[in-house]
Amino acid sequence: MRRVAIIGAGSAVFCKTLMLDMMATEALEDTEFVLMAPSTRKTSQVATFADRVIKRNGLKSKVSVTTDRREALRGADYVICSFQIGGMGAFELDYKIPLRYGVDQCIGDTLGPGGVFRALRTIPVILDVARDMEELCPKATMLNYVNPMAMVGWALGETNIQYVGLCHGVQTTLDLISGYVEVPKSEIDFVSAGINHMGWFLKIEHKGKDLYPELRRRFEEPEYYVNEKVRGEVFRHFGYFMTESTGHLSEYVPWFRKSPKAMELYCDEPAFGGESGAAYQWGEYVARKYEERDLLADEPADLPPRSIEYCAYIIEALETGKTFKFSGNLRNNGMIANLPADCCAEGPLFADRTGIHRTIVGELPPQCAALNMTNINVQRLAVLAAKSGDPETVVQAVAMDPLTSSVLTLKEIRDMVTEMLQAQAQWLPQFTGRLPKSTPVIPIPADVRRAHVPIDPALAIFSRFGELAK
Repeated sequence: MRRVAIIGAGSAVFCKTLMLDMMATEALEDTEFVLMAPSTRKTSQVATFADRVIKRNGLKSKVSVTTDRREALRGADYVICSFQIGGMGAFELDYKIPLRYGVDQCIGDTLGPGGVFRALRTIPVILDVARDMEELCPKATMLNYVNPMAMVGWALGETNIQYVGLCHGVQTTLDLISGYVEVPKSEIDFVSAGINHMGWFLKIEHKGKDLYPELRRRFEEPEYYVNEKVRGEVFRHFGYFMTESTGHLSEYVPWFRKSPKAMELYCDEPAFGGESGAAYQWGEYVARKYEERDLLADEPADLPPRSIEYCAYIIEALETGKTFKFSGNLRNNGMIANLPADCCAEGPLFADRTGIHRTIVGELPPQCAALNMTNINVQRLAVLAAKSGDPETVVQAVAMDPLTSSVLTLKEIRDMVTEMLQAQAQWLPQFTGRLPKSTPVIPIPADVRRAHVPIDPALAIFSRFGELAK
């Protein structure tokens, strides 16, 4: 039997979805699932549910539970990662500390202070998983769902394992496009490329006809624009539609969450549309509601059709050779010509029996690549900080964040990062005993005179112009 290790299987509903997808795939019916999490409280619920499904549908699959990661990985053919280091406790700090400083995040798992600190907690762990895979299952493929996808994928791209980062932003955005242009999703031909949560639909067609004119027309109508104001504004000004929703996208750029006025104009939608701390508040609500309940106890045991998640389709392609095309995240390595080779890029990939393969996109429109680079700059520094444990690099990463830099000074950013490192020390062992340097405000007495600085002769002409102006 093929062995699928799910690291972070305590994400019960998501784990259930992926397992059902594989069980509903004829070529994958005889799969051994090994569910791993630090506690068996949730994984035992998933296993009980899975056993009901297996029995009800006469499947050959098997399910086991462990708290030992190495035991789960030993001999695995596929490794699915879906964990969150620090849980809701760390997530709360990611959101509430920056908010006190004036950085208002909606989701906080991809960029911004929340995304950077999630990366600092996550990258050392995912690299440990990769090292264990190199030893215990060197031919296995990792299918990663852990955020921040681009930063985690960047770190994985520097290892020797075969991996791919998976997200459902492209699939769900196609649902929206389909509804706006009134063309069935299955009939839309498209090319999407960029970085995770900031991919661009470079081509949208139906039977050879460009759908962009109709999509642009609809976004000028209030009843359509109102659903996706942030994404609509970026579309109007940058010319291409993006894979990420208003709530997420509002965090990755400097224009929509920097002031109460901007929030009122663009981020007034409920829940994940843009509400402050929407993802944290929803997660806290779910955690409270189901703290003592089995989420899967009342779930039907019949096999549903496969979901929109790519995981089962990719494993089916790797197992059977049936080619599957999808949007995924890999080390760029030339897939997108005007993004850095070492960054984690999202673009059109395909899987078959020989592995997972990039396709060559070429160059993004320059304005799209430029906006991607504002995020890639943060990602590079955050990955470096996570691996090095250098607190100064954390300050620099957060200082480059478009949203944070639109509302805070460098001194305020340094103070915020210091507080976050102290508050999250239990999940950040690489920073033990290390904090950013303190930079006090330099007092300037009222009667202080400026120090005499000799003027470069090449610049003297500018000084002379100043004198003439007076």
